[in-house]
Amino acid sequence: MTPMRSVDLSLKVNQQSVDLTLSSAATLLHVLRNDLGLNGAKYGCGLGECGACTVLIDGIPARACVVPALEMQGREITTLEGLGDANHPHPVQQAFIDTQAAQCGYCLNGMLMMTVALLRQHPQPTDEQVRQALSANLCRCGTHIEIIAAVHLAAERMKAHAP
Repeated sequence: MTPMRSVDLSLKVNQQSVDLTLSSAATLLHVLRNDLGLNGAKYGCGLGECGACTVLIDGIPARACVVPALEMQGREITTLEGLGDANHPHPVQQAFIDTQAAQCGYCLNGMLMMTVALLRQHPQPTDEQVRQALSANLCRCGTHIEIIAAVHLAAERMKAHAP
């Protein structure tokens, strides 16, 4: 077994450069939550299966709980906090608010991040594309109908504001 050591690492998170000294065993989720105070990505299963910890790495959804932080040097990491804030929410965040697509909040981070990635790839997705894109994100409350409605609302709003 390789002993853990401290390593210096430069990350780019939400368009901000940060320099950290971390354990070589640190996961990206641990760094985001514990070292950077970014709590949008949630700890769910710790196995990369539930989607609660989803972030975008170079625009592609990834499960932060199983991503070694050491592999993130030179990559662009976007968390929920990097999408928007309470005063200026991202259209996807606002659509989820407007459709009341959240109940307990367990899945919300992952659903939002997956939706952002989906709409970049398919600006006007079908219901089937939405279901497929979000199928690996576990939702305990069963708000699937509202979540699908939120995705379509976000798509319409983003289409209306596209250049």
